[in-house]
Amino acid sequence: MSDVTSQSGEATDLSLTPVRDFNLRSAFALAFSDVSPIVGIYSVFGLGLAVAGPAFWWAFPIVLFGQLLVSGVFGDLVSKWPFQGSVFAWSRELAGKRFGWFTNWAYIWGFIITLAVVALAAAGFLGPALGWNNMTQTQTDLLATAVLAFGTIANMIGSKYLRALLYISVTCELLSSAGIGVAMFFHREHSFKILFNGMGTGHGSGWIFTAFLAVVGFVGFSFVGFESAGSIAEEVKESRRVLPKAIVLSLAAAGVLVMFASLALVLSIPDLSAVLAGTDTNPIANTLVVHLGSGWGRIFLAFLAIGFTASMIAVQASVSRAIWASARAREMPFSHILDRLSGKERLPRIVIGITATIAVVLMFILRSPKAYTLLLNASTAGIFASYLLPVVAAAIYRRRGHWTPGPVSMGKFGTTVTYVAAFWITLETINIAWPRNSYAGNTLFNWSIVLAIVVLGALGWIISSFVFRSGAEAMTAELEPDLSKTED
Repeated sequence: MSDVTSQSGEATDLSLTPVRDFNLRSAFALAFSDVSPIVGIYSVFGLGLAVAGPAFWWAFPIVLFGQLLVSGVFGDLVSKWPFQGSVFAWSRELAGKRFGWFTNWAYIWGFIITLAVVALAAAGFLGPALGWNNMTQTQTDLLATAVLAFGTIANMIGSKYLRALLYISVTCELLSSAGIGVAMFFHREHSFKILFNGMGTGHGSGWIFTAFLAVVGFVGFSFVGFESAGSIAEEVKESRRVLPKAIVLSLAAAGVLVMFASLALVLSIPDLSAVLAGTDTNPIANTLVVHLGSGWGRIFLAFLAIGFTASMIAVQASVSRAIWASARAREMPFSHILDRLSGKERLPRIVIGITATIAVVLMFILRSPKAYTLLLNASTAGIFASYLLPVVAAAIYRRRGHWTPGPVSMGKFGTTVTYVAAFWITLETINIAWPRNSYAGNTLFNWSIVLAIVVLGALGWIISSFVFRSGAEAMTAELEPDLSKTED
């Protein structure tokens, strides 16, 4: 045990207390890398065009506005409760232990699956960038494992090296996304009027409630991860004042870059009809090659590999803290092992290693396209459920008159913003989970997000019943950090 003496003369056990060596800049870099503009652009751009035509671009500002409302709520919550685990800690304070546990359960599985998916994507871009074309699935899996091992070492070795990697990532993200946007504006093929053209994907209200609403759903995937700054709350100096800024600014900066680069790309695509017909399945890369030359191809692949790898590292950092926070509260099986911190920087290396192990197992399961789709939808269900629960709980908490703000808050606008954010995230979660015919009549895939929520919810209920069983309740809860002795 490691103890220090506080100003009041009391001994404070720091063996379960992380070291505070992040600041505003590094917390922002972590959250910005998690959101990742280049990942956000590449993940939805081609699909958005194919489903709703050039007018799909309007989904970006709509979803960004809604998610900024959510980030404002999260900013208020982290200023009041700057504990490790972000949504887990906030939900627990707002609505009790079990509510917090289920929020964390959704968050953990949503982002562990994302960890595997992003590692595979990074390998898929890194191989060709290095000249390794036509890789087999086994070779891709092995390279993805190496990428994940690199990220795991970065998370384990210490925050100094992690911060350096995040700063490199932010620089590359800024150069690539902003650079693409600026370059493509000089190669416009279309006028701004094209942004109001669905190009045959639907008409009038039918287009809005089918094609465009579907795009609003999956564009939500581009604007998640900003809460990760709150996941490391107890590792951040002046966390109550710093983290609200990091959460909101990371989303705002990434969102603006996504909108700017996507706008420039839409206006510069040489053959929109080919994209809509499905013959151009990689409109970003092909547009860049047409306007900038084939030499750009490998550079773009390198940027994508860096962006996806950085996002993977940030996801692992945040989800490992969520698991560790639950273990510290004795609300996780094998808590006495999972709550250990090691090294002079007191990092949850055991948990970090476990997240990597699970992700590797999932990567080899993802060999089947069907399994890939189902697991990807399961991650989506987990992420948005973990956002929905604390925001709705915050709205109810305010409605009951229990809210008292932290040092940084939205002030008189806080209640209104929280209510609107709760309305938005509820509608967006329903929209994402809605079993629309996105998979050509495959009922299992069309209902996969709903099924994932039901299956993960049922499994979570079984495990939570064990955690909170009679006689074990006393083990939970009384382990929240005394910030008056350790913070700032």
